[in-house]
Amino acid sequence: MMLSDLLYPDNPKRRQELIHLHQELLDCMSTNFRATNELAGVLNEHLGCTITHIQMRESSTVKENCDIIIQAMSEIQHQVQKIDSDMKEKLEPVLYQKLYDIKEPELEKIAIAHKVFSIVLGEATSTAGMVAIKLLGSNLMTLTVSKLVSLLAQIGASVLGGISITVLGLGIEMILHAILGAVERNQLLTAVRSYEKHLAEFKAASEKYQRAIHEVTSSVRQQVQ
Repeated sequence: MMLSDLLYPDNPKRRQELIHLHQELLDCMSTNFRATNELAGVLNEHLGCTITHIQMRESSTVKENCDIIIQAMSEIQHQVQKIDSDMKEKLEPVLYQKLYDIKEPELEKIAIAHKVFSIVLGEATSTAGMVAIKLLGSNLMTLTVSKLVSLLAQIGASVLGGISITVLGLGIEMILHAILGAVERNQLLTAVRSYEKHLAEFKAASEKYQRAIHEVTSSVRQQVQ
């Protein structure tokens, strides 16, 4: 037992709480990695994109893994913006406006979008138009991804960023190294509160992100069947 644990008996409990919160954060990040790869796969298969799949790096820190997701999301945002530019360039202004008109039937929008991708790609799958409309017509790329990117950047810049994602004990000891007594206790409390704050926001934004991607991929599966 560390000297500080004798002086402040609540410290072991705080360490365990911190480890638990850290694992929750990693589980949430892992799910976002999978969801991002799922969306990238749909874009690559149906819209001619070449987005590289990403993987959590077990030897890296929280910040480094946040940066990996941010880079992938930024690439997806860029590709969706390019899709929009292609639509605007290939369509008459009236048809382009129809893509964003909430009163227009979705099937008509999908047909319009598919024509564009048949031109752009030379040959497009039957689901290309649907995927494009789902992405352009939702707030996935504008609000959902932007919010998640912002939170990931905040987490990476916080006290959590320097912690290793897998070596939990050692990662936390890196924060607490050579810190004893009241200083350690304050550091533990600060870390726990930081985790709690960031995790609550991150989990809520991640759930929205994952639901939005599930809507797109479910539509793709229904279209293929």
